[in-house]
Amino acid sequence: MRSLSFIILPAAMLLASASAFGGQSVNIEKVKYFNQPNCYKLSNGEVEVIATTDIGPRIIRYSFVGGDNMLAELGPEAVKKTELGEWHAWGGHRLWHAPEELPRTYVPDDSPIKAEKVGSDSVRLVRPVEEATGIEKEILIKLDASGSRVTITHKLTNRNLWEIELAPWALTIVAGGGTTIIPNEPYISHDDKLLPARPIVVWHYTDLSDPRFTIGKKFIRLHTDEKLDQPQKLGVLNKQGWAGYLKHGTLFVKTFPFDEKATYGDYGCNCETYTGGTFMEIESVGPMTKLGPGKSVTHVEEWFLFKGVDAGKTEDSLEAALKPLLSKVGPK
Repeated sequence: MRSLSFIILPAAMLLASASAFGGQSVNIEKVKYFNQPNCYKLSNGEVEVIATTDIGPRIIRYSFVGGDNMLAELGPEAVKKTELGEWHAWGGHRLWHAPEELPRTYVPDDSPIKAEKVGSDSVRLVRPVEEATGIEKEILIKLDASGSRVTITHKLTNRNLWEIELAPWALTIVAGGGTTIIPNEPYISHDDKLLPARPIVVWHYTDLSDPRFTIGKKFIRLHTDEKLDQPQKLGVLNKQGWAGYLKHGTLFVKTFPFDEKATYGDYGCNCETYTGGTFMEIESVGPMTKLGPGKSVTHVEEWFLFKGVDAGKTEDSLEAALKPLLSKVGPK
């Protein structure tokens, strides 16, 4: 884990007013982190979130205070070259627009963005309009005054003079060494239900016999393996509205909406995961939306962290460990 060094500036030390929850509050500070001099850190004494403003918009850290970062931190060598320039993965959490296509999807995001404190508990990150696409990206980060809940509101705005169709796509690169967990639909006997439950989508390079996959009755799991660089990807229509990542007893959960009336891209996926070596990505995707000039679409994720999670070695033990935790991640 990288060490944090702080730029202490009188104007950058922003202390939120105490909330009704036991006097706890959210602190927002300007810090140096990830070799970036102008990051914003939100903390409530239990968890902390750090966002970059010299690149992005991007969230580069989410952790318990003093704990390991659940998000990956990648160096400049993680690069993809396109006709629009060099795109760096960097790690952490970012906002894209689906469906994926070269070079449109990989617009470089290595230049400064606008950032502002919103109220006493939030930071808004806005990227200037992408010249190649005419799309403006915005992320609003809101941290609860207590607990680990972070609300991430992703917003795409069409700044073109014509209508476009897209979907907001929230991608989180997590630190390697753990396992992504995607729920299956609850089991219903063939005697009681004949129609399919949902799609499970594969890519041309997906190999379901790969040992990194564990596909069971209750969960689909994908873990990283530094010795296996061959990429694997899988997508589902996730009606349960959550996906998790378990690493060394710490569980990261992200929740997201499911709209049964909506149309989702990638043959009907609103949740996808991708790995290669130590790289792991957990993705949620909003519905395909037609945006007129000046119109916007939003997609909201909520994040949670849990310590000391003993998942055991079976699906039943994993389910027993997750059940009481997932009961805590619903609406406030």
